[in-house]
Amino acid sequence: MRRGYFLFVFMCLGLLSRAILPLNASAITLTLDDVIKLGVENSLNLKKSLIDLSSSEYSANKLWSEVFPNISAGMGISYSSNLFTGNGFEFSKERVGYNANVGLNITLNAGIPYSMKNIQLAYQTRLLSYEDARNQLEIQLTKSFYGLIADRENLAVLSDILNLAQLQYERNQVAFRNGLIRELTLMQSRLNLENARYYLNTAQSSYLNRMDNFLVQIGFTHNDQVTLDGSIETLMLDLDADKLILENLPRRPDIVARRHEIERLENSARQTANSARAPSIRLSADWSGRNFNPSSDSLSGSASVSIPIDPWIPGTPRNQTVRNTHSAIEKAKLDLQSSEESASAQIRSLAANIKNSWVNIEIANLSLTIAQRNFELAEQGFRSGTIESLRLEDAQNDLAYARQRLLQTELSYFNMILDVSAALNISWRELLQ
Repeated sequence: MRRGYFLFVFMCLGLLSRAILPLNASAITLTLDDVIKLGVENSLNLKKSLIDLSSSEYSANKLWSEVFPNISAGMGISYSSNLFTGNGFEFSKERVGYNANVGLNITLNAGIPYSMKNIQLAYQTRLLSYEDARNQLEIQLTKSFYGLIADRENLAVLSDILNLAQLQYERNQVAFRNGLIRELTLMQSRLNLENARYYLNTAQSSYLNRMDNFLVQIGFTHNDQVTLDGSIETLMLDLDADKLILENLPRRPDIVARRHEIERLENSARQTANSARAPSIRLSADWSGRNFNPSSDSLSGSASVSIPIDPWIPGTPRNQTVRNTHSAIEKAKLDLQSSEESASAQIRSLAANIKNSWVNIEIANLSLTIAQRNFELAEQGFRSGTIESLRLEDAQNDLAYARQRLLQTELSYFNMILDVSAALNISWRELLQ
């Protein structure tokens, strides 16, 4: 008997340790900074952008390749013999010939410096694109992080609703057995209970799905025990749109990219004009030897200058090519002006929405205060018998909805802050300072 008792205790302890240890071993708490770091490290799109950036950086560091000469080397073998005359075809070592040659060719023109500038500009553009992609990813991860925290808070609200509905249903069961309420009232409280359970289960399923997708994005699996550490903090912002535009608009990635495009087109225009109209210098050298005999080698070299004529004649194809480059520059400048106007309007609109949204938070806070007081009075009235259970249930629901409204309003306000920071290309934390 004692042996069986100890065996039972041992089995229970073993099962308890297996249930507890994995949870403690795999429990991970992540802050927003942790999430951003993991998200950046595991982003496939950023990794691909980094590959393109590395290629552009390599080219920018090897600008000398633009003037590096073309070098070629070759070897050959030959054999000569009569075929139809003399003794006909015959083989002899003396008739076998060997030759080797090395050639070097370089062409210089006035457009090469602008080609080098565009290679450097391409690297700067790639770097800007990578930094912008990383910034956008951080903003998206921040929205997802606080969205999940809001979902978690909403689950707590729905859980409270369920507990209140369960408590109210149990009270109504006692009241119905004592003949204090009608059957319809009891059935209504039962319906409220089932609805609360359904809404909670639906929200839990949605939260778990979003959490699984979020964990995969930052390098975890759905089996990992991960907890997000953070809370939504809102602060009233009074943004000066004109000041923000003046200080930050020139640094916006799309604006900088437009300026880079104008600079690239200007360099291309100068490169095209100088390559088409300016003289080109061609230098070449060639060495050859035969039968590996030092006395039979020869070295030759040449230098030539090419002066184009037709690009200077109006209407010729090459002249039109030079003219068309200036048209592309003018269009790029108009695109820059359009982007600046659109970005300014966006920033002003977001700043105005921030101000209006704070009013929504104040109204939601006031609604929550009123709902909380209304529930307290309804609960006192129900206990004293002056208020029916349906009235108390309505007060409970109003309180829960007021809490949910405040939660969603705060999340919406915080997302607007993130949108403003994205539009200004600055950290959202700078706006809260």
